[in-house]
Amino acid sequence: MRIQFSSALAVCASLWLCGAPASADTPVTYTDNGRALFGFSVPDFWALRTGGPREIEDTELGDARAVARVMGMRPVTDDNVWMGFVSPAGVASIEDGLRYLEDIDRFLVKDPTVSETTSTRIGGLPARVIRGTGNREGRGVNFTVSVIDLPKGRVAIAVAILRDGADPAYVDDLNAVFASFRSLQ
Repeated sequence: MRIQFSSALAVCASLWLCGAPASADTPVTYTDNGRALFGFSVPDFWALRTGGPREIEDTELGDARAVARVMGMRPVTDDNVWMGFVSPAGVASIEDGLRYLEDIDRFLVKDPTVSETTSTRIGGLPARVIRGTGNREGRGVNFTVSVIDLPKGRVAIAVAILRDGADPAYVDDLNAVFASFRSLQ
């Protein structure tokens, strides 16, 4: 089949003039030891930063906490919004994920107050979503933590944080990331 240049130009012009939605988000795959666990799309004009497993120390107790590989992202022009994903080894269920969060919660948000806990589905998979408020780096935040039950004895944990003063329009971007989430197992 041969497409005429003038036909293609007309179609492109029609899409541009009619405002047809264009999706240029970037697909990302979370892997562990070469095994693809899940994927999601990073919105345009968001920066993605990845890091391997590490230990962080609780300065009050002086003990280390293991943190799985983190994939974090934020809008390139606004540091009031952040979202991150981890899939800790050995955390095999939603209940295990909630216990894991108890170990690292003080590193995510100080003085958390949970306003809502719901069971839902994300990417077609069972999930528990916790919403609340707290403080991070001396500023008030709203947070959402989701524990998603992956196949083969793994979970994905997603954390979204909006500091006070964040543009509420970023909630649409965060929801789009959740809508793009898919298990790859």
